[in-house]
Amino acid sequence: MSLIKYSPLQKVTDHLFNSNIADFIGSDSVNNHPSVNIIDTDKAYRIELAAPGRSKEDFNINVEKDRLVISIEKREENISEGSKYTRREFSYASFKRSFNLGEHVDTTNISAAYENGVLLINVPKKEEAVFRKTIEIS
Repeated sequence: MSLIKYSPLQKVTDHLFNSNIADFIGSDSVNNHPSVNIIDTDKAYRIELAAPGRSKEDFNINVEKDRLVISIEKREENISEGSKYTRREFSYASFKRSFNLGEHVDTTNISAAYENGVLLINVPKKEEAVFRKTIEIS
């Protein structure tokens, strides 16, 4: 015996209000990537990726050839032993962002930190890329 009994109208309403918008308009139209800020300073690029509710262990950051790849793939299942479920929902979050790295980037000294829901990545520039010269106009 189920705790909740659905009428046909309730089933349609439940499906409508408990479905992801991607189910209706297609997953290609929905962007589930976290927002990113990229700051260009004299000595480095700073990438700020908004990902609240995560821990630093959730992230995978890799350099693959000339690309910086940031990803998360995490499943959260709340399961109690000995319980009979009428409804059980799973949480699955994943994303993958990649950024092209130019030859002027020092890939051996990239560093990252996770603070207050923001992943901070420092991508230093090579010394020759930092060089600036002012050209005087004659």
